[in-house]
Amino acid sequence: MKTDDWADFPHPDDRFEYPGAKLKQAWSALHRGDQEPFPDSKRVKALDPECADPETTAGALQQAWRDFHAGRFAAAVSGAESIGLIAHAVANKACGIYADYLENDEATKVDIYREGVRRAEAAIERWPNDANAHYFHAFLLGRYSQSISVTKALAEGVAGKIRQSLDRALKLAPQHAEAWTASGLYHAEIIDKVGKLIGGMTYGANAERGLADCRKSLEMTPDAPIAHIEYGNALYLLYGDKRLDESNESYATAAAIKPIEAMQYLDVQYAKDYLQG
Repeated sequence: MKTDDWADFPHPDDRFEYPGAKLKQAWSALHRGDQEPFPDSKRVKALDPECADPETTAGALQQAWRDFHAGRFAAAVSGAESIGLIAHAVANKACGIYADYLENDEATKVDIYREGVRRAEAAIERWPNDANAHYFHAFLLGRYSQSISVTKALAEGVAGKIRQSLDRALKLAPQHAEAWTASGLYHAEIIDKVGKLIGGMTYGANAERGLADCRKSLEMTPDAPIAHIEYGNALYLLYGDKRLDESNESYATAAAIKPIEAMQYLDVQYAKDYLQG
């Protein structure tokens, strides 16, 4: 993936740096939402028993995650790609967050999402029991579908693919809060696009199920800004102005959270900008 022209994260902060042992110490807080295991040599060997140098590979993986948390998204992706498919999770999370928040060109966004989807599909084929291979497949397909027309997304069968990948991710990792959030948004966006009747009959979408899935994520990760933002989005997609106050309250909660990494900073800033109109 070409990252030379990627924009820089606009708010570098020492609080988002996790050098040395600090990364492992903070890992649980940083990855409560995605349940990604810490990338030590044991993890590397579990994924790739034939890896010639698990320690060096683990060190490179940890650095890619440090770059991600600090907002060096281009470095995270290029570092991950130099490692290989074993680094699919950090590559896909970094490219997805970058495209969401920092890439202004719509065609480039679509290309980033497509390449991430292909990477996730390769990871699923190699590691079918890796929850984040399935989750990031769903995540990037969802972002891709938001970047193209509804008609095209439906014609490509994107909705069914997202549902399948989310179901698999949650079966493998029931505490995957980000997947629960994505599941909630799946229901809300389907109903918003095609209505309750067709959404329910064709795609299994259900308004209450969507909100319940979002609330489950909030219970697991109450300090994650994105969980509150997406709950607010789900409320508005499903009920519009009837529940606008609740939606705005959820955004306000997100805006008040103190970020511990670049991704959270971008989420918090998004919530603040939304509330300011």
